[in-house]
Amino acid sequence: MIKKYNSIIKYLFIAVDIIAIAIAYYSSVFLKFKSGAVDNLSVYTYSFPWIVLLFIVVYVANDAYSPLRGRLFRTEVLILTKSSFIASVIALSILFINTNIDFDRDIAIEFCLFSLITVLVERYVIRSILREIRSKGFNQKHIIIIGAGPVGIEFAVKLQQHRHLGFNLVGFLDDSEKKRSHDFVGKQILGGCRFLPELLMQNSIDEVFVALPLWAHRKYGYIINECERHGVRLRIIPDYNRLLPGNPTIQNFDGIPILNIREIPLDDPFNKCIKRCIDLAVSSIALLLVAPLMSLIAIGIKLTSPGPVLFCQERIGLNNRSFNMLKFRTMRVADDDSAAVTWTTQNDPRKTSIGTFLRKTSLDELPQFFNVLLGSMSVVGPRPERPFFVDQFRDEIPRYMVKHQVKPGITGWAQVNGWRGDTSIEKRIECDLYYIENWDVLFDLKIIFLTLFKGLVNRHAY
Repeated sequence: MIKKYNSIIKYLFIAVDIIAIAIAYYSSVFLKFKSGAVDNLSVYTYSFPWIVLLFIVVYVANDAYSPLRGRLFRTEVLILTKSSFIASVIALSILFINTNIDFDRDIAIEFCLFSLITVLVERYVIRSILREIRSKGFNQKHIIIIGAGPVGIEFAVKLQQHRHLGFNLVGFLDDSEKKRSHDFVGKQILGGCRFLPELLMQNSIDEVFVALPLWAHRKYGYIINECERHGVRLRIIPDYNRLLPGNPTIQNFDGIPILNIREIPLDDPFNKCIKRCIDLAVSSIALLLVAPLMSLIAIGIKLTSPGPVLFCQERIGLNNRSFNMLKFRTMRVADDDSAAVTWTTQNDPRKTSIGTFLRKTSLDELPQFFNVLLGSMSVVGPRPERPFFVDQFRDEIPRYMVKHQVKPGITGWAQVNGWRGDTSIEKRIECDLYYIENWDVLFDLKIIFLTLFKGLVNRHAY
C-alpha cells in the first residue's frame, strides 16, 4: 500500500535532489577548471558535502518533501525557488566570510543558479513520469468517502476529473438506507459508518475522507478513533465550506485550533517583501523605458487643451485608506467635482481630443508607476476605485471590500480577463478575490505578461 512507501518515496526524492545538486555543483567547477581558472579541485571536493547537506536541510524545512499528490507544480516551483534562495544566501555568506576557504566566487554564483535549474527540471521530469504511471492505473492511493451527500459527491466528481493524481475511490460509507441501492459517480455505498473498522482491517485503504453534514458531528469521534487505531490518515471536508468566503486555514493558539476563513498569501512578510522588490524593479525599469513616450504624451496634452498634464484623483487603497492616484489628464478641467461621482461615457463631451486615444490604449495609466515607487500601489493588484463608488458597492456587491486587503494595482487578473471599463463589477470582484487568495510570484509575472500582449488596448474604456 501507498502508506507503507511514503517514507521510501521521500528518501528517493532526497536522493534524486542530491544527484541534481551534484550535477549543478560539479558542472560549475569543471567549467572553470577546463578554462584554466581553477587549479586546485580539493577545496571543492571538501566543500561539497556540507553545501549539499545545507540545501537538503533548507528543502526539508520549507516542506519541499511533503506528499506531492495534489500540489500544483507552480506551488512546488515557488517552494523550491524560495528554498534555493535561502540556501544560496547562507552558503555564499559562509564562503565569503570564511577567508580560509579559497572558493572561486564565480563558481559559487553559477552553482546557485544551476542548482535551482537542475532541481526544477528533475522535479518536472518526475512529475511527468508519475502522471503517466498513474494514468495507467499504477501508484494509486485507495480512499473511501464517509458521507454520500452533496459535499461527498462533489469531492468524488473532482477526483474523477483529476485521475492523473492517482486517487482511487473505493466507495462510500453512509448510514442512509435510502442511498444503499444507488450508485454515486459510479461507486457504491459499501455500508454504514460501522463498517469502517472492517474496511480498515483489510489494510486496503490509504486515506479516509469525511464529508458528513454538520448535524452528524457526533459520529466524528468514532471515525477519528478508528482511523487512529488503524494508523490510517483521516481528512475532513467541512460541510460549511460553501459558506466560507475564501481559502480557510487552521491556526494554533496555545493548543486551541482557530479557523482562519481567508488565507491571504501577501500577509506573509516574506511574500510581501518579494512583491515589493518586484514592484520596485518593474516600475523603475518601466519608467526608464517609457520616459520618452511620457514626454511626448505630456506635450500632446499641453498642445490640445489648457490645464495640467497630470490628473490626481483620490482612490481607496490598502486597508481602506485613501491615496492620490496619478494619471495623464484625458478630460478638460472641470469647475466642479463631478469627476469623482460620475462614470466616463462613450461620447463623453469632457474628453480631450487626445484623451480617447490615451484611455483606449491605457497610456493614461503610465504615471501610476510613480505611485508604485512611492508604495501606495503595486504593479499587479485589484484596480482602486473612487470613495463615492466604494461606499456604493460595499452594500451592493458581496465581499467587495475584501479587495482592499492588498495594495491596488496598475493591472490585475480582472483586467487581463477583459473585466475593465464598462463591464460587470461582480465579475471584476470575482477575479480580484481569486487573485488575492491565490497570489504567488509566477501569477504576478503571468498577469504582467498578459497585460503586455492583450491587456493594453480596451474596447470598453471610454
